[in-house]
Amino acid sequence: MKTLKFLPLLLLFVFASCSSIRVNQDYDKNADFSQYKTYAYHKSGIDKVEVSDLDKKRILRSIDEAMAAKGFTKSENPDVIINFFTKEREQVDVNQFNAGWGYGWGWGWNPWIWGGRTSVNRYTEGTLTIDVIDAKKKELIWQGQGEGVLTKNVDKKDEKVKEFVSKILEQYPPKRK
Repeated sequence: MKTLKFLPLLLLFVFASCSSIRVNQDYDKNADFSQYKTYAYHKSGIDKVEVSDLDKKRILRSIDEAMAAKGFTKSENPDVIINFFTKEREQVDVNQFNAGWGYGWGWGWNPWIWGGRTSVNRYTEGTLTIDVIDAKKKELIWQGQGEGVLTKNVDKKDEKVKEFVSKILEQYPPKRK
């Protein structure tokens, strides 16, 4: 019976830990986002980003796709300039599972071990921040940020980067409340 009480809590933990990318935004409430139609990249800022050139290409390609889907075009004389930067950190989750949940001595995960077991999960969490700058005023007008677990699997990197960028840029331009 005790197991049934813990099941919803366990499922909530599992689903929460699997949530893919957390996003947020901040923006200048005085900016008129309807006037912006074209963009270019802040090359010197992007050159300083500490990720591989291949990952930079993935991010740039994903931004191009997302901006084109919103009706924006690249330009030599842009309305906005886009910059981005990244951060990554190693995370370690340590979980202890109790083998004796009240069903008697040694009953649980392993009947030969009393007291449970410990699992250690290591992963890399990354943050991608995308800045949109008014090209004429040279002022930051919007910033979106996404955080989530990164993949080292080369076959899934394009998909993961695209997911990060699209979730962040879903918020651009901001919807006024």
